[in-house]
Parts: sequence; C-alpha cells; structure tokens
Amino acid sequence: MSRRLRTLMAALCALPLAFAAAPSAHAADPTTMTSGFYVDPDSSAKRWVAANPGDGRAAAINASIANTPMARWFGSWSGTIGTATGAYVGAADQRDKLPLLVAYNIYNRDYCGGHSAGGAASPSAYANWIAQFAGGIAGRPAIVILEPDSLGDYGCMTQAQIDEREAMLTGALTEFNRQAPNTWVYMDAGNPRWADAATMARRLHEAGLRQAHGFSLNVSNYITTAENTAYGNAVNNELATRYGYTKPFVVDTSRNGNGTNGQWCNPSGRRIGTPTRTGGGAEMLLWIKTPGESDGNCGVGTGSTAGQFLPEVAYKMIYGY
Repeated sequence: MSRRLRTLMAALCALPLAFAAAPSAHAADPTTMTSGFYVDPDSSAKRWVAANPGDGRAAAINASIANTPMARWFGSWSGTIGTATGAYVGAADQRDKLPLLVAYNIYNRDYCGGHSAGGAASPSAYANWIAQFAGGIAGRPAIVILEPDSLGDYGCMTQAQIDEREAMLTGALTEFNRQAPNTWVYMDAGNPRWADAATMARRLHEAGLRQAHGFSLNVSNYITTAENTAYGNAVNNELATRYGYTKPFVVDTSRNGNGTNGQWCNPSGRRIGTPTRTGGGAEMLLWIKTPGESDGNCGVGTGSTAGQFLPEVAYKMIYGY
C-alpha cells in the first residue's frame, strides 16, 4: 500500500462513522492517490538501452523515450496474468506512482487487420483471463486501456461475432468494477480515421461504456492531438444526444508529434509527441504505445514483428526524420 493511501486510510478511520461510510473521492480518481505516473523499469526501450550502453543512439533514446511514463501491454506473453498485473501495480504502488496497463488479449484480436492477430482461445477463456487481470490489480490505483482495436474495425465481422465481442468487453468492465475499484478503465475507441463519431458512440455504448470511466483514442497511431480531441468531443456529442451521457477520453500522443502521413503501419518521418500529462482538451495525454516498437512486418519495420523494439526507428522518431 502506498504512503498516500496509508495516510488516507488512517484519516478515514479517525472520522465520524457516518462520514467515513460515504464513498471515498479517491475511489473515483486514482490520480489523486499517487504522485505521478510510473516509469516502467522493464520497458523494451529500457532493456535496449541497458543492453547497448555503448551505442551512439542510447543516450538520446534513454533521455527522450525510456524515462517517459508509458503503458505496459499485457497479453498471452505475460504468463499467469493475475500474478503479472499484481506485480506491476504493486511495484508502482511501492513508489507511490500510477501505472498504465493495456489489456490486449481479446478473443479474435485484430481479426480484420491481422498484424497483431491472436488473443484468448475462446470467449470463456478471455472472461477468465480478464477476471484474473482485474483481480491482480485489486484495490491499488491504476489506469487500464481496454483492448485496443476491438471496436475500430468491424468490416470483416459477422453480426454474431460483433455481439460476441461486445459481450466480452461488457463482461470485462463488470470485472474491473467488481474487483478493481480504484482503477480507471478506458474502452478503446480507435481513431478519427476508422469510424464516424455516431458509429463509434453506438459501438461504445453497446459494449458497455456506461460502466467504464472513459474511452481512449489514437492508440498506436499517429494522428494529431487536435484531430483526436475534435473526434472525442464529437463522440461525446453523439453519446449525449443518443444515450444521455458523456465520458472523459484520453489520447495516445506517443508517436503523433508530426501527425500522420496517411499510413498506420511503421510509417517513416514520424515523431514522438507530448509526454504523459493531463489536459490538452482530453482528460489525459498518455504514451500508450512505446515509440520505436514495431507495428508489424511493414513500412520502416519490414522484417520485424509487432511489438519488437527497433532502435533506429526510435532514434529517428526523437528528431522527426
């Protein structure tokens, strides 16, 4: 338990019973339970820098990328998932920092794109996996991005598959609300180039957005913060008009410093964006994708696999060439 959380609990215990029994404001805002975002000590960028101290690119990558707070992605590669998420948020909690996690293991993941295909073996396997994911976090503060790409592209899916996917996401939100009360969960909503605002609002709502804290935009993409903010506001306008509520949203700014050139898979000439912070029209600007990690076997990452750290790509992204 973090120092701030221990102090909070002691203070609550000293209050009159009627007041202490009221819902804690901290339960709705993990950012107030911590002293800033957690820097992953075992990110792919950190590991590369540690293994290549004599490389001429190492100092720049370490200063501009490896020491910036960014999300850790969890999937089938993470081993026993509850143990993995528990260890990660526990390490952050010991330092009084707020960890960013990505759940990326939904059944039929990236079904239409294919570069990151995989995921759980069945809907029931996913339900078990995500329940353990949430259980590992438990009551510690965290931010979770739920299943990037899952609502962005339905182009090759049948209605039965769409219904199945939306049910998996709704079930995931139920588990986080049940087991991880101090976690903000953002359902991924793709990016402005994928689906119009009305379509995305409907998909989010049908997948259970009302149970989530908010939605995320631009994960692993390159579109400007301004365009994403306008899109997020448009999605919220549709949510308000159709369903009577709005939600906060976050934008992945890790690789959008030069905007997009129309390509999404390892394009050249991109640049790191605004480091993790609050504000900018969105609730938060986050580094969700690690700059320098490949999108797949494409573009300037030809011959690589999705998630592989490419130091030359990372180095060029620092300077925008």
